[in-house]
Amino acid sequence: MDSDRIRTPRTAPCTARTARTASRTGRIAVLAAAALLATVVPSAQAAAETAPRVDLTVLVVDDGGSAVGAITAELRGSGVPYRRIDLNDPNRPVLDAAFLSDPSDSATGRPRAKYQGVVLPHESAFGPDSAEQTALQAYERTFGIPQVDAYTWAHPGVGLDYTDQGGWSGVLDGTTAGVTAAGRAGPFRYLAGSLAFEDNDPAIAESYGYAGRPRTGYTSYLDVPVDGDGGGRASLVGEYAADGRRELVVTFAYNQYQRQFRALARGIVDWLTQGVHLGRSRNYLSVHVDDVFAPDARWDPALNCTPGDFDCVGDDGEGANPIRMTAADAQYAAAWQKSSGFTLDMVYNGGQGEQWKAEHGGTDPLTDRLVADRAQYRWINHTYTHPFLGCVQDNTVVPWRCATDSAGNTLWTSRSELSGQIRNNHDWAVGKGISVDRSELVTGEHSGLRTLPQQPADNPNLAGALADNGVKWTASDNSREPEQRAVGTGAAKTVPRHPMNVYYNVGTAAEMTDEYNWIYTSRADGGSGICESNPASTCLPAPLPTATGYAGHIVPQEARTALSHVLGNDPRPHYVHQSNLAEERLLYPVLDRVLADYRALFAANAPLVNPAQKDVGTELDRRAAWDRAVAAGKVTAYRVGTTVTVKAPSGVAVPVTAPEGTRKRLLLGTTAFGTPYAGTRSAWTTPEPLQTTVTLTLPTA
Repeated sequence: MDSDRIRTPRTAPCTARTARTASRTGRIAVLAAAALLATVVPSAQAAAETAPRVDLTVLVVDDGGSAVGAITAELRGSGVPYRRIDLNDPNRPVLDAAFLSDPSDSATGRPRAKYQGVVLPHESAFGPDSAEQTALQAYERTFGIPQVDAYTWAHPGVGLDYTDQGGWSGVLDGTTAGVTAAGRAGPFRYLAGSLAFEDNDPAIAESYGYAGRPRTGYTSYLDVPVDGDGGGRASLVGEYAADGRRELVVTFAYNQYQRQFRALARGIVDWLTQGVHLGRSRNYLSVHVDDVFAPDARWDPALNCTPGDFDCVGDDGEGANPIRMTAADAQYAAAWQKSSGFTLDMVYNGGQGEQWKAEHGGTDPLTDRLVADRAQYRWINHTYTHPFLGCVQDNTVVPWRCATDSAGNTLWTSRSELSGQIRNNHDWAVGKGISVDRSELVTGEHSGLRTLPQQPADNPNLAGALADNGVKWTASDNSREPEQRAVGTGAAKTVPRHPMNVYYNVGTAAEMTDEYNWIYTSRADGGSGICESNPASTCLPAPLPTATGYAGHIVPQEARTALSHVLGNDPRPHYVHQSNLAEERLLYPVLDRVLADYRALFAANAPLVNPAQKDVGTELDRRAAWDRAVAAGKVTAYRVGTTVTVKAPSGVAVPVTAPEGTRKRLLLGTTAFGTPYAGTRSAWTTPEPLQTTVTLTLPTA
């Protein structure tokens, strides 16, 4: 992602903080206090009576920089409604009192704050003495609205000494920052304590920052050690409170893909919204192991293709020396799961196991071992014998094409064959005592779904076959179709899965590295040149050594990619193949790295969530419905003091995040709201019977 890296800092204007008036009436002070939630929710009756309505929407003022873009991506990805103002648009609205608030809301009869938090590129985005900056600051003081300064420099205007006064500035790549005690007690309570800045390419400066020593009113949340005048530590992220306003000050550059931002993103949003917002997020990881019980064809380093998969010129589909797990590999998988605390999804082909058994003297120790350990895994139907279920393939050419009849019409796998493959595999598992959910399916190669360029449409028989078997969620390839969609006109929907760069057709690290080199090396260096013709790819500077390339380059890169999905609130499963658990067991180094990096970064209150396929499908479906409702302006959500009210279209579940101690109102009484995660509580929720809104009561200070 070289294009996404930050090479130079965007420096905020070198201006001191605009002077602010301190003269305010007692009523305004009460209003400001009433607006603060989480740690500053008012408890006095007088404050409750005058509390304004604060809409649960974030105002984003965007200058086109990567820092604001990163925070916007976090809001969008977790389902937090926001309004974006483009500073570069000459026709943008002007920020004034009318834009930001109403003196009296028609629904509640109270003053109305239209935004619960404000994101600015830096502390004086409109100019320090401008009317818009003055209006914004007055709004924030009046209603107690927090502001995030997405990227600025260390100076007294944001509560920090200049960097030449015992601070530091420079490239942060490889630096380990510390979450302070205040950070761990506050918005970053879900982090374990240290945060390493990525250093993916020593030749490129990826992050630049300014670390300043705190002044009065500044509370540091993330800091780094500094040399020079007295040593000690200086801040990179902290809260500056002055003159009735609060700002979260970030003094390092970042983009939405970098691990350090992804780790901090949840806390930035929680701080910005004072712990109460629409939307929810988790750190998800599930791994599907396809082709269980089946053998996988093997990469040929001399031919640079995979005999047996109709991948080579003249291929007859009978490759030699296929890769298949052994009983020892199955024992290792079960032991690894227990020691790692992580469950794999076994995506199985029962008919392939039966065929292997018949061809090998009527015994199959692998199947016996996996069936004996069946309760230790989750299982997903992968069809009985793993045929291609889309169009009838013409394999006389490479790549294959769809066969046609004499009139030129595409020939399709029939509904009866599709249905039989699904049904027979399910029945096989039930007969072995394997617990399998009928609603989940992964077809071989995601076949039946459209496969570009050869098959631009779904098999028209697929939707009916899914309905025949009660399938609601069928897997798709995220690299081809990242968005969930309906299959044909049926009720079933796709569940996109991330392919991992641990290839299905390799059993050893040397084979893996050889194929990787073929794909990611230029023609001049002996590779395929695919990386040259694909704008989304980057060629290696030189081929990797086959002896060390997998462990030294591929494992850390693939672990980094997988962890970026985990930290991005992305529930989509990752998928590999049974061959990756066989021979040199190539999958485990990647997963061990992901799990170790995750657990070093996060506290125990933010465990990895390992969802089943149907849970991923449900999550994506809810998100899509929620996003549509928000985009259509059909969601109304606000808080008044300690009461949160949300109204959404009927049938649309509402994602809400709130502090511990929050309760949901029932028709009679209340109940604890949500489930705990990362120091807050959250849930998809709907109105209770005979209610039209979701109403929550927040804890008092």
